[in-house]
Amino acid sequence: MNKYELALVVNAKIEDEARNKVLEDVKGLVTRFGGTITDVEEWGKKKLAYEIQKMSEGFYYFIHFEAESTAPGEIESRIRIMENVLRFLCVKQEA
Repeated sequence: MNKYELALVVNAKIEDEARNKVLEDVKGLVTRFGGTITDVEEWGKKKLAYEIQKMSEGFYYFIHFEAESTAPGEIESRIRIMENVLRFLCVKQEA
């Protein structure tokens, strides 16, 4: 099992319920592909370095999880088509 960190930037213009649903969907993807979530950090609304889809703010989340090496690719391919996720990045953490 490898340790990973998944950074998400979620649309800040949507309702709290919709934003929570996006987060729950992503956490569901992690567990669906055999991952174990160890920590979820919510940084809240932050100003983006540059506009994305005419938006200047986004909600930042960092999900730490352990999974097999094939899981991040599967998770990223599903997140890529999620409408309210502006940006994402999954990186392997060194031991």
